Amino acid sequence: MTNIINKHIPVLLKETVDLLNVKSTGVYVDTTSGMGGHSAEILKHLTTGKIICIDQDSFAIEQLNNRFKDKKNVIIVKSNFSKIQEVLNSLGIAKVDGIISDLGVSSPMFDDFERGFSYKGETKLDMRMDQDQNFDAWQVVNKYSESQLIRIFKDYGEAKEAKKVAKAIVMHRLNSPIDTTSQLVEIIKNSVSKQTLHKVKHPARTYFQAIRIEVNDELNNLQHFINTAVKHLNHDGRLAIISYHSLEDRIIKNTFNKLVTSNIPIEVPIANEKINYELINKHPIIPSDEELMNNHRSRSAKLRGIRYIEQ
Repeated sequence: MTNIINKHIPVLLKETVDLLNVKSTGVYVDTTSGMGGHSAEILKHLTTGKIICIDQDSFAIEQLNNRFKDKKNVIIVKSNFSKIQEVLNSLGIAKVDGIISDLGVSSPMFDDFERGFSYKGETKLDMRMDQDQNFDAWQVVNKYSESQLIRIFKDYGEAKEAKKVAKAIVMHRLNSPIDTTSQLVEIIKNSVSKQTLHKVKHPARTYFQAIRIEVNDELNNLQHFINTAVKHLNHDGRLAIISYHSLEDRIIKNTFNKLVTSNIPIEVPIANEKINYELINKHPIIPSDEELMNNHRSRSAKLRGIRYIEQ
């Protein structure tokens, strides 16, 4: 357990904690705690304050319980980040001073090939972040219609050869099911163009991303999470979100912008409309060159923050 935690490098750690402006007596929520890197850093700034660590992965919960077993001001809850309201209600907490969500798939999930997130290993199709969930990647790959596969490959993977790959998957299924990650990788490689094969990025990358997003309903959960989380911020409370691809960042950027912008048409003569949120950073914070050298998995990370300014 210690080795896993020591190897895990939290992304944009200092930048995130600085953005949260942690108060020693405040209440904070790490909604995707993983190995607890961001939580541990926030904890260093607390005296009588507390941090609530949420994660939907059973393995992560086990690591968090071990890491923080002697910390009385740490509360650990197994749940999806989109259920932050239910978690806070269950704890009798209405408002908090800061909320963080790191949307990346944790390194142990990718490194454990049995979880089926990586296109580099040989294992069953899975990709569930919450292993208590029944719906998995096997069902997407083997049960979705060709049109459904095209939709998720285009919408969630922004794949340019979605139709060819979807058709190849359906044709393969006529003879036998697709059971493993390596089978799926071979189907993808055999159906995309030579130009795609010779790109720097692995040809299966975008398709695996699309399937993972579908299995875990990531984008819908993100939208619901933001809409809910901002309602639970105290005055000057902050919400910080780290995203890793354009689909996530677009949702965060657009939702934040709506929260800080008037919905009243300019021609309507109302001068005192309350806008209760303010962007902390207008442009996303990205990793430094030093962080990129030390942690290649941070390369696409973007951090955005918003705060509640009660009027």
